Amino acid sequence: MRDDEPNPHTPSEEIRSHGFHIEQNNHEVEGRYGVEKFIDEGKRQLGLALPLIAVNMLQYSLQMISIMFVGHLGKLPLSSASMATSFASVTGFSVLLGMGSALETLCGQAYGAKKYHMLGVYTQRAILVLMALSIALAVIWYNTRFILLSLGQDKDISAGAGEFNRWMIPGLFAFGILQCLVRFLQAQKIVVPMMIMSGMTTVFHILICWIFVFKIKLGSRGAALANGISYWINVLLFALYIKFSKTCAESFTGLSREAFNGTLSFLKLAIPSAIMICLEYWSFEMVVLLSGRLPNPELETSVLAISLNTCWMVYNISVGLGGAVSTRVSNELGAGNSQRARLAVYVAAAIATSEGLIIGTTTILVRHVWGKLFSNDKEVIRYVAKIIPLLALSDFLDGFQCVLSGAARGCGWQNLCALINLGAYYVVGIPSSVVLAFVFHKGGMGLWTGIIFALSVQSVALIIVNLCTNWDAEVTKAVNRVQPTGTGAQE
Repeated sequence: MRDDEPNPHTPSEEIRSHGFHIEQNNHEVEGRYGVEKFIDEGKRQLGLALPLIAVNMLQYSLQMISIMFVGHLGKLPLSSASMATSFASVTGFSVLLGMGSALETLCGQAYGAKKYHMLGVYTQRAILVLMALSIALAVIWYNTRFILLSLGQDKDISAGAGEFNRWMIPGLFAFGILQCLVRFLQAQKIVVPMMIMSGMTTVFHILICWIFVFKIKLGSRGAALANGISYWINVLLFALYIKFSKTCAESFTGLSREAFNGTLSFLKLAIPSAIMICLEYWSFEMVVLLSGRLPNPELETSVLAISLNTCWMVYNISVGLGGAVSTRVSNELGAGNSQRARLAVYVAAAIATSEGLIIGTTTILVRHVWGKLFSNDKEVIRYVAKIIPLLALSDFLDGFQCVLSGAARGCGWQNLCALINLGAYYVVGIPSSVVLAFVFHKGGMGLWTGIIFALSVQSVALIIVNLCTNWDAEVTKAVNRVQPTGTGAQE
């Protein structure tokens, strides 16, 4: 089966049926017309991206659905749950997501190089590291209330956020495992089964939230507990599929002692991956935390939290596109196809531009009704409608940089991207947000404008990096990275 189809047979069947060879692929790319190559690559990426978009949307919707349920309990519960979710993202979810993203490089390039056994080894190694890390993160979550109060946040909001995060701790461990399993399947282009299983989890989550929040009357605590239960359901479904599906027969051959080796090698890529993603995620979440220090903090926090949740929901579309180009680039580099890897980046950039224009226009058109999904408060609804044009612009820029960042993960450029994100968000973005919000008194609008400045800088920097890349050199790096040694693959 061709690699543009989202649910392939086992790797060995794919190779045998098509005589997959590096030389033949490069000859095929160079011998076809440019437009045909472009369209063919677009089909490959969309075949991966559309199910991945669904997977990301469905998994992210677990938190969003919980916030929606809590929002109908009142303004204070909404503010508390929103603050808790922001804090949880900063101190837990983004860290685990970033660490797990190292598998996009490792598993993707190993699959392209036909080192199928290493996919299972890399994934098990990542799970062990993320589980150990989750213990430390759980301690931070347990002290959410104290930390927020020390940061000058509102007393009532901090108390509610602290209670919410304590009830969500069981889900932290499931979330870490889930990130590893997603990358394991994504690298092999097994995306349709992920979409189906994530959809099943979301349906269960709606029922669980309704029961815990309204029937058992646990309130916001029930919504937090529902998050954890649903993450574990998703993990269980993925694990059963990997264990019993023939599509993973070569990539997962059972528990391996190799997973306990090469931890330092994994951390050399995982830590920059975490820094790269956390620097970006933290800046967005910092906007919500800063909103708690504005006049009328309940209104500002509620609106900025709704804005952020909206941004993350749209962002999941871009994450799907970024995951697709990451898979394509890493697979082609591992297979030694430099020209196809470069083409994949150019096609992904074109797709991201089109997607950004569509999403931005749609966001503006629904600005007067969007706030009603989160709150019954008229003041909140009006404020959401006012800030949405800024969200539309940020969605466009964020989508573009997300796709280029996906290509960077496929290449293993996490160290470079971490530096770019540091400059874009913490030299330009956050300082601009603070000045606009607190010096020029632009409130939440000023906070979000600073984020737009950061996204602009990040996008320009990533464009320059991709245009200056020597793709033949990237192939050499990929081949060296996936060569097994006594302690695992070298970076």
